[in-house]
Parts: sequence; structure tokens; C-alpha cells
Amino acid sequence: MKKTTARQIEPKTSFAIGLIWLFNITAIIGIGLGFQEWFIEKTYVNMLLYTVFLIALFPVNTSRNIFLFTIACLIGMSSEWIGVHTSWLFGSYYYGENLGIKLGGVPLLIGVNWAVLSLISADLVKKLNTSKYYKALLAASLMVGLDLLMEYAAPSLDFWYFDGEIVPIKNYLSWFAVAFIIQRIINDSYTDGNRKYSLHLLLSQYAFFTAYLLLQ
Repeated sequence: MKKTTARQIEPKTSFAIGLIWLFNITAIIGIGLGFQEWFIEKTYVNMLLYTVFLIALFPVNTSRNIFLFTIACLIGMSSEWIGVHTSWLFGSYYYGENLGIKLGGVPLLIGVNWAVLSLISADLVKKLNTSKYYKALLAASLMVGLDLLMEYAAPSLDFWYFDGEIVPIKNYLSWFAVAFIIQRIINDSYTDGNRKYSLHLLLSQYAFFTAYLLLQ
């Protein structure tokens, strides 16, 4: 497979970053103006968009990167399936209808989102001068930090719902454990990365959910 050079990727990365921020800022403004339902119904479009950009720009174009993306997706989907059907991993919860097609009660986009977050978090800590163990801890923490914001926003976005509207502590502990396992698998293993895209994608998600919660 022909290798994409950094020079070829740079303009595309800038375009993708600009589009992601435009979508998120537009959504926040629209929600603030009272058009929440219209924007929230388009959530899956935004998730598909940044996934396509990740695949193209990270890029996920080598056998190893494809394998790691798939493994992260499968581990994420499997843990969510266990969580939905047994309640002992993350607590008692179920998914709403705003994240698209489901497999066994779990939206396929959730598995994809696990893979995307895992790769960009690993990418952001890859060059730190520390052990793989601590890199995995930090990357998993970045993922759980975003989950913390998402948990509070999820019901009003029709993402997922916890019984009694209470998110148990074990949800965050299990989220961290699963994220850490994925990070240990992919840490320093992928052949390419795009730290600029990874940073902006993660920051845009933190910014969106923080702004959304402030508007509630």
C-alpha cells in the first residue's frame, strides 16, 4: 500500500480540524438558540465525520493500524454488550435511539468511538519520555475525563440512560480499566499517527460537552 507523506496529509489535516470545530461550534450556538433537537438528531453525522477523518489522516492504512483499530472497537463493543446485558461492568443502563444502528442493544458507533478515542489518546502521549505503563495510565485518564462529561450530558442527548438517573462509581472504574487494557495493547504499536488531528479532535469533544453542560 502506498504510504501517505506528512506533506500530503498536512493541508487535509487543517481542513478536517477546521470542519470539526465548525460543526461543534455551530451545534453549540444552535443548541443555545433553542434548536437542540435538530442538532442532537445529527450527532451520528458528526461521529461518522471525525471517524472518516481519523481513518484518512491518522492514517489507518497499514495492517497493524487496521488491526489495532479493530481490536479497540471489538473490546469496546464487547465491554458495552456485557455492561448492557449484565449490569455488572458499568451499572444498569441502556442506549437511546440517537446513536444509530445497534447490535445486541449497543450502537455500532459506540464501538467505533472506543477505537477513535483510544487511538487519539495513545497518539497524544506516545512521545512522552516515560514508561509504556504510565503512558497507558495517562491515555486512559484522558478517555475517562471525556466520559465523565458525556455521562452528565447523555440522557438529554438520548445517548444512554442509567437506571435511577444515577451513574455509579463502578462505571468510571470499569471505563478506566477497559481503556487501560486497550491502551496497553496499542501503546507504541501503531506505525503512524497524526498528533495535530488527535489533539484537536479530543479538545473539540471536551469543548462541546463542557459547553453543552453549561447551557443546560
